[in-house]
Amino acid sequence: MLTKSPVSTNLLDRVTEAGLAWAEGTYARLAAPVGAAAFALYIVLIAVTTWFIPDANWDMLPYLAIAEEGSYPDVQALHDYAYGTVRDGVSAGEYKTLTDDSGGFRSHMAGNATDFHSLLGMYRIKFLYAEILSTMSSVMSPVEAMRVISVLSVLLFGAIALLWLRSEGALALAPVAGAVLIMTEFGDAARANTPDLLCSALFLGGLFAYVRGREVATAILLFLAFMARPDNIVFLAIFAVLLVAFRQKAWGALAGFAASLVAYFAISHWAQHPGWWPHLWFSSIEQHYNMNGFDPPFSAVAYLRAFAASLVRAVSLNSWVGVSVLALAGWYALSRAGFKLDRRAGILFAALVLGALAKFTVFPIHDTRIHFPNLIPPFLLLAGPFMALWASIEGHRAAVLHVVPDDKP
Repeated sequence: MLTKSPVSTNLLDRVTEAGLAWAEGTYARLAAPVGAAAFALYIVLIAVTTWFIPDANWDMLPYLAIAEEGSYPDVQALHDYAYGTVRDGVSAGEYKTLTDDSGGFRSHMAGNATDFHSLLGMYRIKFLYAEILSTMSSVMSPVEAMRVISVLSVLLFGAIALLWLRSEGALALAPVAGAVLIMTEFGDAARANTPDLLCSALFLGGLFAYVRGREVATAILLFLAFMARPDNIVFLAIFAVLLVAFRQKAWGALAGFAASLVAYFAISHWAQHPGWWPHLWFSSIEQHYNMNGFDPPFSAVAYLRAFAASLVRAVSLNSWVGVSVLALAGWYALSRAGFKLDRRAGILFAALVLGALAKFTVFPIHDTRIHFPNLIPPFLLLAGPFMALWASIEGHRAAVLHVVPDDKP
């Protein structure tokens, strides 16, 4: 039968209950600072790991090459610079892994400067990263400059995420945000010497500015994120369409899209980018050793095969699909409970989800790092409604009832 909670006569039970009550009350009072401290500690840990245990990946070579093309106009000299710089900046075992795969792609590129140079158009388009790397390489080792960019990107990303949670009164949820970062392979993205995390930090800053109604900052940061990774044009296009369709005033986001659209064609031409289909062929169908003049005819069958293969890998090997589904489930549950996103945030949430789907459809690559910019903002958008739900539950909490056995025969 249901009755009031019995008074415990056991000393251990009373001490345990008192301890739990004290811990619950203490955490309730200190949830925000404890959550912020835990999240900050995680970010610092990732930053330290990024510096001391970086991931030596092959993309370092072309990124270093595009950063110093102006200083090495000769193809062979540029090749020697890139490979020599990486050799001096990583361990002997890591360098062997990057340059020797028993006669495969990496072995070929290590010995063929012309073919290596033909690939640079696919990397040169990441204009902002190349310019920052070139500037920093004048005062430090280029490989160290890569690590510094990654560390600063980690810290910037973490700071913006905390500011976003603070603005929503949701610092208590910071450990949950950290858990989502772990699921999205944040540490792996940070340790890679690529522009991915720089783009993500600028992108997150641009979205936070949009949510807060800071139109100038929105335009600048979204444009800079695009300049770090131009494939963000897919999200920006969808975002702009939704803003116009729902008549949401957000000239900063629209200006960022307009500037990015103009820059996309200009930079693609300047960078001698091979084009969408040759690049997709190289990344998702078959690695081609020389991209100069490579222009295979479009094949719907080849595209569908690449799409299916990447989809299987994305679901079975990567986390971004599952994280996206989790965000949608959270949005649905909160909406059903009556805690919906406001119009401005709702449009952004839809653009983020549709943007991830569209990016994968346009360029089916399964790696989580490609879709990472779209993964964390949905959870930050849901932080405010979740805190409102939490407050509602606390405000209507009834006395806890215990089920005890009936002592009647």
